Amino acid sequence: MIDTLVETLHVRLRRLLRRLLTRPRIDLPLAAGLFLLACAGLVTLYSAGDADLGLVGGQAARFAMGAALLLLVSRIPPAVLRSWTPWLYLGSTFLLVVVAVLGEGRGAYRWLDLGVMRFQPSELLKLTMPMMVAWYLHPRQLPPGWKDIAVVGLLIAVPAALIAKQPDLGTALLVAAAGGFALFLAGMAWWRIGLLLGAVAAVVPVAWHFLHQYQRDRVLTLLNPESDPLGNGWHIIQSQIAVGSGGVFGKGWQHSTQSRLEFLPEHTTDFIFAVFSEEFGLVGVCALLALYAFIIGRCLWIAMEARDTYSRLLAGAIGMSFFVYVFVNGGMVAGMLPVVGVPMPLVSYGGTSAVSLLTGFGVLMSIHAHRKMHD
Repeated sequence: MIDTLVETLHVRLRRLLRRLLTRPRIDLPLAAGLFLLACAGLVTLYSAGDADLGLVGGQAARFAMGAALLLLVSRIPPAVLRSWTPWLYLGSTFLLVVVAVLGEGRGAYRWLDLGVMRFQPSELLKLTMPMMVAWYLHPRQLPPGWKDIAVVGLLIAVPAALIAKQPDLGTALLVAAAGGFALFLAGMAWWRIGLLLGAVAAVVPVAWHFLHQYQRDRVLTLLNPESDPLGNGWHIIQSQIAVGSGGVFGKGWQHSTQSRLEFLPEHTTDFIFAVFSEEFGLVGVCALLALYAFIIGRCLWIAMEARDTYSRLLAGAIGMSFFVYVFVNGGMVAGMLPVVGVPMPLVSYGGTSAVSLLTGFGVLMSIHAHRKMHD
């Protein structure tokens, strides 16, 4: 009997591995857009990092890891992802608690040291948060009422508060936005949205007093960066100089002066878009933004074609969240938004961010592939 059971498990495991590893179901237009974006990111990183092949190679390895996870996740049916969602959400939230106890970072506790690599658990919430909101709303009557809105608000508030405590206000707001988009796409009435926005606006003056001093300085500096040009205003001023000096056609690849002369801080991470703007000019920026727009549009199209509420809300939230990352980083680099730790997706150097983003796109491809299977 034991031999029979072992053989049965072995056969089922082989079938599962065959389904996961053969004929990856990917959306070719979306995959092509992501591939071009990753290539643009590596080319820009090579220049911004002073031709450091180790830096580029490390990022390429992270892209490869993210692509492998993308292919793997694309094979998992959305129904299976939905059944895993509560555990993924609880697990990622628990890791935030672990970070609060054991985390490390430069002035903030955001990372877990795994020995061979450092890992930022808050990046997981950018995916598990919209998954959880979609999971909760999936079996319920839509549009949601106040009770369901309150429950979703609690699901969003707990991890967002833990991330803000690290402190990482930028990521906390992005995680909250990811969950909020899933709620918005559930068809929430506009008058309810207006009331919630009014409540948030009323809370802002109170929340101001709970911000760290450096966070207040970033907001105040945005209004007048020249008030402290060598201190808090340095990032914005140097970034604007880099963007403006690129002109229409740019200075050319590897000819940016703001990063090479060390005027532009964080030029391989948060402000790499300023390096891209200086080297490739307005034409290059428009081409890159068009590529981002194509990817976002493809995500929303996949959401429209989804077969069930969970898939539709999740795909739409992932696409809209991707838009927010681009909007926030671009606005920060252009001096229209405060400086926050939000990278330009798949262009800025960063391992956990790239892997989590590509995994999220694997979820989108799973949604699209399994929709086609049932058409």
